[in-house]
Amino acid sequence: MEVWILNTVFLCTSACCIDLISCNAGENAVEFILDHAEISIAFIQESKIKSILAVLPKCTSHLKAIVSFGDVTNEQKREVEQFGVSCFSWEEFTTMGEEIHELPKKQKDDICTIMYTSGTTGEPKGVIITNRAIIAGVTTTEHLLELTDKVVDGYDSYFSYLPLAHIFDQVIECYCISKGASIGFWQGDIRYLMEDVQVMKPTIFCGVPRVYDRIYTGINQKIQSGGLIAKHLFQYAYNYKLVNLMKGFKQHEASPFFDKIVFSKIKEGLGGRIRLMLSGAAPLPRHVEEFMRVTGCSVLAQGYGLTESCAGCFTSIANVFSMIGTVGPPVTAIEARLESVPEMGYDALSNAPRGEICLRGHTMFSGYYKRPDLTEEVFSDGWFHTGDIGEWQPDGTMKIIDRKKNIFKLSQGEYVAVEVVESTYVQSPLVASVWVYGNSFESFLVAVVVPETKAIEDWAALNGKPGDFTEVCNDPKAKRYIQDELNKTGKKLGLRGFEMLKTIHLEPVPFSIDKDLITPTFKLKRPQLLKYYKDRVDQLYKDAKMGTAQ
Repeated sequence: MEVWILNTVFLCTSACCIDLISCNAGENAVEFILDHAEISIAFIQESKIKSILAVLPKCTSHLKAIVSFGDVTNEQKREVEQFGVSCFSWEEFTTMGEEIHELPKKQKDDICTIMYTSGTTGEPKGVIITNRAIIAGVTTTEHLLELTDKVVDGYDSYFSYLPLAHIFDQVIECYCISKGASIGFWQGDIRYLMEDVQVMKPTIFCGVPRVYDRIYTGINQKIQSGGLIAKHLFQYAYNYKLVNLMKGFKQHEASPFFDKIVFSKIKEGLGGRIRLMLSGAAPLPRHVEEFMRVTGCSVLAQGYGLTESCAGCFTSIANVFSMIGTVGPPVTAIEARLESVPEMGYDALSNAPRGEICLRGHTMFSGYYKRPDLTEEVFSDGWFHTGDIGEWQPDGTMKIIDRKKNIFKLSQGEYVAVEVVESTYVQSPLVASVWVYGNSFESFLVAVVVPETKAIEDWAALNGKPGDFTEVCNDPKAKRYIQDELNKTGKKLGLRGFEMLKTIHLEPVPFSIDKDLITPTFKLKRPQLLKYYKDRVDQLYKDAKMGTAQ
C-alpha cells in the first residue's frame, strides 16, 4: 500500500504496513506526485482537504481513498465520493483494521519512503530510501551523540517544526522514537515558534540557519538595549568562555559560573532544558555558530546532507571547537571523496583539496523513482555526485564552498535556480545583461545589471537628469527605477517573492570576454563575476541590511 502525506506527521497503523511517500513540495506538485507515485491512499491534515479536492478530478487513476487525521464533513465526503474515491475521518479509519493482528514482514532493502524533492527546475524527483538507509541514519545519529555529549533517552524531548517530508526531521524523529524520547510539534506559525519552544521546553532542537540567525538577532537587540554595565559584563563573559572553548574545554566546563549568572537567561529563552542543538539544510554563518556555542549553554553541531543521503553525511562534533565553520568529517556509514572540477578551477589533488563532493555508503538512496536516466547520471561511476563543492580541511573536516550547478539555497532554505531567474529578468526591455547573486548565508538576492543605453537616456531626459550614461547609472533614482521595473517583470512572469531583487548595481560597462566575465557564446562566468564584483556585492548586502540601499 502506498501513502501520500501532505505536510503532516509520520504514520504507522495496526491495519497495514505503509510505504511512506513524503512530499516536500508546493501544491502545484500535488497532482504530479499523486499520479507519479500511483498513490492509492492519501493521509492528510484536516486543514488540507480543500487542497486535495482542488486536484482530485485529475488524480483518480490510482487514488482510491482519502483519510483525514481529523474530521470530515458530510459535504466533503459527497464531493470526494462523486469521483469514485472513499473518504474517512481518522476515527472511522482506525476501526477498520481491528481484525488484523499481524503485519507483513519487512526486509532491510524494502522501500521505507519515496521522498519527493522540491523540483526547482522541473518536475519533483522521487528519492527512494530503503529501511536500511533509515536505520543507518539513525545509527549514525546515535554514534554522533556518543562523541558529542550523550545519547538520547526517555528523559529527552525533541521539538519538531520542520515538516516530516524533510529528511532531516524524519531521521531525528525515527531516532527519538527508537530511544523512547518525547516529540512535540509546533502550531504551524513561524511568528509563534519561540513561544512554542517555551511551552515544549525541549532538550533537543534541530534548526535551520535562518532560525538561529533570528535567535541571534533577537538576543543581540536585547543586549544592545540594556545598560552599559550589563553590556560590558556580557562581553567579558562571552570572551572568557570563548577563549576556554578554543583551548579545548567542553561546553559545560568552559565557564559554569558565567553560564549561571549571564547565559542562563538565553537558555531560558530556549525553554530552559536545551542540551543539544543541531543545524542543517544550509551553511550556518560562522559568527552565528560561535555565538550560539558560547551563549546557548548547549552543545551545537552543524551538518551537511541531502535527501539522497538520508540527511547528514557530514557532521561536526559539537565539543570539538576547532570544527567551527565546517560541517565536520564524514559520518560512519558514508565514504566521501572529492572530484576535480577543472572548469571551475577546483583541484581535488592540490595542497588544499577542492572539488565536487561524491558519496557512497549505507545511508544513500536507491535511485530516483521511475527515472533510471537521472539515477544513472548521478551514479555514473558508482559514486553519488552531489553537485556541491567542498574543501577538505587539514583536520579531516569538510567545508562547503560552492555549488557546481547554478542552483543554491538561501539562508531560509529556498532553492534558487539562478539561470531561470536571470532569463526572466533579461526579458525586460530595459536591460542588456543581468547577473544575479545569492548564497546560503544570505536571505535575499542582489544583482549587477547592465542597462540598455537608450532606456537610461530616455529616463534621464524624462526626469531632467543631466550627465552622461555612466553618471546617470550612478544616480540612486535611476537604480531604483530599473530595480522596480525588473521586479515588475519578474512578478509578471511568475517569479516568487524570494527570487525578487533586494538591491542592484547598475553597471555602465558591458560584461566582456576581455575581462573574462563571459564566454565566447556570451554565457556568464560566475566565479569570475563574483571575483570581479566581490567588493560591490559585499557593499550591496551591507547597504540592504542597514536600510541604506537606494
